[in-house]
Amino acid sequence: MTNLASSIPAIEMQKIQKVFKNAAGTFHVLKGLDLSLAQGEFVAIVGKSGSGKSTLLNMITGIDHPTGGNVIVNGVNVHTMNESKRSLWRGNNLGIVFQFFQLLPMLTLQENVMLPMDFVNKYDFDERPKRALELLAMVGLEKQAYKLPTTVSTGQQQCAAIARALATDPPVIAADEPTGNLDTKSSDVIISLFDHLVKSGKTIVMVTHDPSLTERTSRTVVISDGELINETVAKCFVNLSHHQLLDLTHNLERFNFSPGSSILTQDQSVDYLYMIVSGEVEISLRNLKGKRLTITSLKPDQFFGEIELTGSGRSLANVSASTETPVCLVGIKREKFLEILKNSHITEDAIQNVVRLRLEENRSARQKLTGGKP
Repeated sequence: MTNLASSIPAIEMQKIQKVFKNAAGTFHVLKGLDLSLAQGEFVAIVGKSGSGKSTLLNMITGIDHPTGGNVIVNGVNVHTMNESKRSLWRGNNLGIVFQFFQLLPMLTLQENVMLPMDFVNKYDFDERPKRALELLAMVGLEKQAYKLPTTVSTGQQQCAAIARALATDPPVIAADEPTGNLDTKSSDVIISLFDHLVKSGKTIVMVTHDPSLTERTSRTVVISDGELINETVAKCFVNLSHHQLLDLTHNLERFNFSPGSSILTQDQSVDYLYMIVSGEVEISLRNLKGKRLTITSLKPDQFFGEIELTGSGRSLANVSASTETPVCLVGIKREKFLEILKNSHITEDAIQNVVRLRLEENRSARQKLTGGKP
């Protein structure tokens, strides 16, 4: 689904903070976020109500201002411009899809789609109505083009809002809960349209409360209490709560290994559960004659060390970085890992299933090395 058109980030957020002050006190909504999104990605931002996901999106669009940090979109520092320049820049570079559509009720759908073109003076005046009709046809609304928003369904209003977001052919689309008020069929139409746009080269950032939609995006960013959860942790432990995932994120340590280097040796003490961020890890055994047999290879968002941490504490096999690429790992110490299992029975069951499968792989590999002997 991903179409990474360039190595230059489409969006880069550096140490973003947002603090609100009122009579009740000071509230830190965003707490120093770092986030980089590649061009051509379809990214879902998820989190519970009040986690800061809509505020994060508003930082990208320039609708809201950070208390600290930088937001860079396609090489432009969004918040160094004055409001007038930022509005014109936004009109040319960002398409915004609002949760409640924000269509002007006194204008037809065609006229609503033409508004961004009028605002930034893009395309010849006589060309704008034709382009608006083409965009409405793309979202299946060619027969409703001359109707007012109140005379069409909510799903059609949202499709019209997406057509409007594409009016100036912006490289980035920012959508805030675009399916939040729609039925399943209408939601599917919207996400299919987004998928098509990503394949054509657009970058889409979508805030959503619906976890099922993340199955159709190329990347999911999880925010909790104004902080980003490590993406590798979120993929490895899908059954944990956001609070638990954030706790793990705070306790991570990072490890880097060059191609072919040893990570663990057989019978070595294991003190961490390791999760693979990038690269590939090989698990192998050696017999007394030095013959090596690869048991399995592990890829990003998989983990290892769970057998040892729930058992003897010593490595049952050799673990090394693939000879092809470097390996980046994150790890949590034994005590934190065992705490997870204690506090999440679903995760404990899932880990035990992995342990059983890997022990069987290990047993089969040992029999091959010893000529079939147990």
